[in-house]
Amino acid sequence: MQGEYHGSNVVMRMVEDRTAAPDVVVSADATLLRDRLYGERTDWDVEFASNSIGLGYRRGTAFADRLEGGTPWYDVVREAGAGEVGISDPDLDPLGYRAVQAFELAGRQRGLEGFRETLLSRVYVEPAEPQLLAGVESGARLAAVVYRNMALDRGVGFLEFPPAYSFGDPALADHYATVEYTTEEGYTARGRPVVYNATVSDDADNPDRGRQFVQFLLDRPALLEEAGLTVESPLPRPVGAVPAEVEP
Repeated sequence: MQGEYHGSNVVMRMVEDRTAAPDVVVSADATLLRDRLYGERTDWDVEFASNSIGLGYRRGTAFADRLEGGTPWYDVVREAGAGEVGISDPDLDPLGYRAVQAFELAGRQRGLEGFRETLLSRVYVEPAEPQLLAGVESGARLAAVVYRNMALDRGVGFLEFPPAYSFGDPALADHYATVEYTTEEGYTARGRPVVYNATVSDDADNPDRGRQFVQFLLDRPALLEEAGLTVESPLPRPVGAVPAEVEP
């Protein structure tokens, strides 16, 4: 199995436009996959893991010292130089629009007027999510808003956001849904818990192998947790007309 890693919005567009026909489609936003692919490319998916967001940062910097010393992250980030903190492109990737939504929720919670707008005027927007932490590792940036598993995988420092805006607590789904972001394509994403799902599109190059890989994910929760994801009840959760070859 050979994988390609893109922001989920990019993946959905590639499948919709038939510029790619992957055996498996995985999304970091379960609702995005259903909104974009159901009815045209698939009629089922399985939710298999969850995650949360926070700041991945370069250790050994004054920025890191302040975070690790207990200075509130929103003060540290607000006082960082222009371009020193990165986010993924919110028009291409759920991680990007979750960063924007987190800024809005954090501003509300802390009573920080204009916090979202202030940060968005100063952050670096990375068009390719796989490169988001590369800038932190190289020293080009001090930190980036990332998923927990990304920071674990790359070995950078990580400060998870509080549950109110980490998008990691399913019990806060209604609270997360009070914020939204509309992409340049006109897709409106409401805030929601980070839940990964997978499907096999109707025109996949090798649908049998695709279904086998989905089953591989479902059968190995310990492997997913080792990678920094969370697999807790009610996951895995089937949605739609899941084929008989896939058993959650």
